[in-house]
Amino acid sequence: MKAASNTEMKPKTIIVDGQQYVCADSVKAEPTQKQIVVLQRGWVVVGDVSKSETEVKIKNAFVIRVWGTSRGLGEIAENGPTSKTVLDSCPMLSVHPLSIVFCMNVNESKWS
Repeated sequence: MKAASNTEMKPKTIIVDGQQYVCADSVKAEPTQKQIVVLQRGWVVVGDVSKSETEVKIKNAFVIRVWGTSRGLGEIAENGPTSKTVLDSCPMLSVHPLSIVFCMNVNESKWS
């Protein structure tokens, strides 16, 4: 295993069996403000996300009641809601960070 140098300009990489991998902790991937957030107990919401250590706030929120996709959540994250997607508007949500299963960045221009 060979590690490439870590500089400000280049993310840290590792080469394994001739394949180059980028170390996740060396990449600063800033999430978009608007995200799909999957919560515990099956709730899926989309909105403008801001995070702190003790809470996650989701403004301009919608519960995604029906995805309306043939290729999962990634489809509507990239392309916006389909004609079959059902969104239920709701007030600002405040959730505990540990209630989040995962967040997915969306193409904001498709969700405006």
